[in-house]
Amino acid sequence: MNYLMLILTVLVASLMACTRSQHNPQLPKADNSEDVAAMNTIQPAQYRKGDLVPAAEVCMVNDAFMAKKQLLVEHNGKMYYGCCQMCKDRIPREQAVRIATDPFSGKTVDKAEAIIAITGDRGEVSYFENEANYRSYFKHTN
Repeated sequence: MNYLMLILTVLVASLMACTRSQHNPQLPKADNSEDVAAMNTIQPAQYRKGDLVPAAEVCMVNDAFMAKKQLLVEHNGKMYYGCCQMCKDRIPREQAVRIATDPFSGKTVDKAEAIIAITGDRGEVSYFENEANYRSYFKHTN
């Protein structure tokens, strides 16, 4: 049940991020029958906090594990993923959504080349420069 709530929370957060514009943020309307159906069909994730996750199941714009394959966006020969058309459009245009800071080393990493792990209680992910940083981060946070 907790996993279902986690996935629903991530889905709602992603829908909010993907439906707002940069200049005029608006909350998405959840009364659309397609949105309600999508929320009801999410399966519990097999991953939990601390686990490495496949890049293809992460929205790299929202930095969230989505527990299902995302939209592939190829940019400069690298593979990025987004959860919706807005995310797919932003990836090639905005460098800021293609990079992250390794929480252990503090170095900037390219999300397409990073080791990705769930670091938040609601499916939030962090990007690591390498597996050694990932292991060290969780060793020091537990």
